[in-house]
Amino acid sequence: MNIQTFESKQSLGKDAGAKTVAIIKDAIHQKGNANIILATGSSQFETLNFLIQDTTIDWSKVTMFHLDEYIGISSNHSASFRKYLTERFLSNVPQLQNVYLINGDTDATAECERLQALIKNHPIDVALVGIGENGHLAFNDPPADFETEEPFIVVALDIACRQQQMKEGWFAHIDEVPTHAISMSIKQILKSASIICSVPDARKAQAVYNTITQPVSPLYPASILRNHPNTYVYLDTESASLLPSNL
Repeated sequence: MNIQTFESKQSLGKDAGAKTVAIIKDAIHQKGNANIILATGSSQFETLNFLIQDTTIDWSKVTMFHLDEYIGISSNHSASFRKYLTERFLSNVPQLQNVYLINGDTDATAECERLQALIKNHPIDVALVGIGENGHLAFNDPPADFETEEPFIVVALDIACRQQQMKEGWFAHIDEVPTHAISMSIKQILKSASIICSVPDARKAQAVYNTITQPVSPLYPASILRNHPNTYVYLDTESASLLPSNL
């Protein structure tokens, strides 16, 4: 695990974005295309802003998946991750080769099966992820399932996760936050050749500490990233504030 700490979330996003651009361009150079996974939420704002400003990627050779989506909300809901990615990314770059968005307002089991059939033919070159306040990776809340081989699964969202979504302003009240979601599984995320993990803000400091210093455990879902040979973690001084000085 490569860990870097930056003075601001803007410089964090610039560096994480630059690393992502380099990986995408290298994949296109090596094999003619690139397959990527994007994350959502406030932790990704600066990284995605860097990506959409880049003019060197041939986006027509890029296929995109994303990590998760709430069950039971439409694509025009203000908290929909499909809406987030359309407005913050897809509408700001040239047309991609393929875009596979998770449909949260259809039959969830059938949607997981649809996505499974798609992703098995697209080995992922780089996955952008974050870490939740409860330590989750995608919507794999603790205790996370480290064993399932299914690439996409239906998960229950714990109260800490749902409160985070409300506090970030995606929902006005806790009762509005869905209780279930479709999430990419831990094992599927780890199949990515490289993982870019962006984690700004003081409210993530405890989760960062647990991820990096506690035992690799389903109780600390993002700790599994330490088992991946090409994980790059981007922190700011606030999210890194609880880490030992020797890290």
